[in-house]
Amino acid sequence: MVLSNNKSTLIGLVFLVAFFLQLFLKLEWQWLFNLQQGEMYKRWTGLVLALFIAFQWVLSLTRTVKKWRPYAMKMQSIHKWIGALSPLFFYVHCMSLGYGYLALLSYIFIANTLLGYFNLDVIKNNSDVLFKGWMITHVALSLVITILMFFHIVMVFYYK
Repeated sequence: MVLSNNKSTLIGLVFLVAFFLQLFLKLEWQWLFNLQQGEMYKRWTGLVLALFIAFQWVLSLTRTVKKWRPYAMKMQSIHKWIGALSPLFFYVHCMSLGYGYLALLSYIFIANTLLGYFNLDVIKNNSDVLFKGWMITHVALSLVITILMFFHIVMVFYYK
């Protein structure tokens, strides 16, 4: 596996490792932690995170809408680069993994991010079975993340 040609994967892994280091070593920027306690900050960064997740679905549209197919390869590159930044978006919104369904959402989000980093361009395998399995898993986890995200948004606004 050669990461030198997959800079988005390399950068994403650096952000993901940095996230886990701060989590396990309990390294916190107090100013960011204080910001994350504010209701308006949580809502605005949550909006950014929700828009990021929604934008990632555009790749599926470019692959399925015939008129948009010429843009699929460019969109795939954008999808990978934005995915590489996902630990950063997550960290800005929240430094921890949460509890209950938020922990589940966090674990699935991180697992899917990691799965995205090790796409078939990185693995360098032309197996049809591996491609279909990888794609089904990545899209299924993305769907679960999107559903849990909407559930989280409803709960946040319902109980506030």
